[in-house]
Amino acid sequence: MKKIEAIVRHFKLEDVKNALSEQGVAGMTITEVRGFGRQKGHTETYRGTEYAVDFVPKVKMEIVVNDDSAQAAIDTIIKAAQTGQIGDGKIFVSELTESIRIRTGETGGEAL
Repeated sequence: MKKIEAIVRHFKLEDVKNALSEQGVAGMTITEVRGFGRQKGHTETYRGTEYAVDFVPKVKMEIVVNDDSAQAAIDTIIKAAQTGQIGDGKIFVSELTESIRIRTGETGGEAL
């Protein structure tokens, strides 16, 4: 199993969610996060005063899929979240050794 963590722009969340649902992804966890990478934040003006926004708001999606579905899910996220602008986000993929459904005790791929 693979755990895919994707950090994307807020306005792309619905597009990514719908595209993954069409691919058969059964569930995901969403967290609102703030951070910076090469983008290094930006400046905004409020009532004539300029101030720096160091941490840019994004959405972090966590998805667990079987190994054979991982590349398709990654490709789907890239296609749905990409705008071509700096700050589109990142995808991190890690190996997942175990998953357990608490209600039934199912483990591995059955727990997804």
